[in-house]
Amino acid sequence: MKLARALLVLGRVSNLPTVWSNCLCGWLIGVGYTKGPLDWTMLAMLSVGATLLYLGGMFLNDACDVEFDREHRKERPIPSGAISLGAVWKIAIGLLACGVGLLSVQSNLTALLTLALFNCIFLYNFIHKKYAWSVALMAMCRVLLVLVAASFAFTTKNPEGTFFHHTEGGRAMWAALVLGLYVGGLSCLARVESRPGAVRYWPCLLMVTPVLLAVLANPGEFRTKALLACAIFGLWVFRSLRYTYWIEHREIGRTVGGLLAGIVLVDLLAVAHVPQSVGLIFIGLFFASVAAQRWVPAT
Repeated sequence: MKLARALLVLGRVSNLPTVWSNCLCGWLIGVGYTKGPLDWTMLAMLSVGATLLYLGGMFLNDACDVEFDREHRKERPIPSGAISLGAVWKIAIGLLACGVGLLSVQSNLTALLTLALFNCIFLYNFIHKKYAWSVALMAMCRVLLVLVAASFAFTTKNPEGTFFHHTEGGRAMWAALVLGLYVGGLSCLARVESRPGAVRYWPCLLMVTPVLLAVLANPGEFRTKALLACAIFGLWVFRSLRYTYWIEHREIGRTVGGLLAGIVLVDLLAVAHVPQSVGLIFIGLFFASVAAQRWVPAT
């Protein structure tokens, strides 16, 4: 039981619904989806590959941060003795290798994007404690995940097509960029959680960019649905930020956890025009992430 708990904590599994929502968002953009059945088999293959990469990156994070954790976070699985450092290294390498392999088989473009994602994960984990600008690498991981998902979906539907020569490529890049800005903002707050210091307000500006995306990406008859989704997103972000900015004893961890779950809402804003049945999948993933944080910390 102790080992099982350690594995869940190492993998930050409460954030997995946000990984799956990134996959679903990119997939919907890649196939130009408005109605009709989803290709659940290929979507599942994409999600499994992304899950392996995410878990591998999280295990690698603890392996690289072991000295810091031994001094500042002794409750983490490795310093507490729940699992050995060597075992964590082996699991991380195995998960990353399997994830890269699974996502690379779809097309040359998907393989290149997956390799770029792997490099961002790898580099971030080795330098993020040393350089503040490493938050850009964290943001780029999410950017690339959406692009991997979109290209994976596009080449599934159009085996001979060129993703970046089509409208879907442009939409995916915009959605990925906005998600990257949002993740960059919350990552700046997350750094203050582990290294106490002044909390700036400018990261909040990055977190409102998804609202602009929702308005621009969902024109005409779809704008009403987008505005409703924006209202839900705005209320959740405000609720999360208040624990850092508007209470006497700040709880940055609670803010970061809430904002991480909010990634699902950012994905929904990018594809707010999809049928209600698909939108409910995003809502389900959002509540799954919030609920999972009760048992497994998001950071």
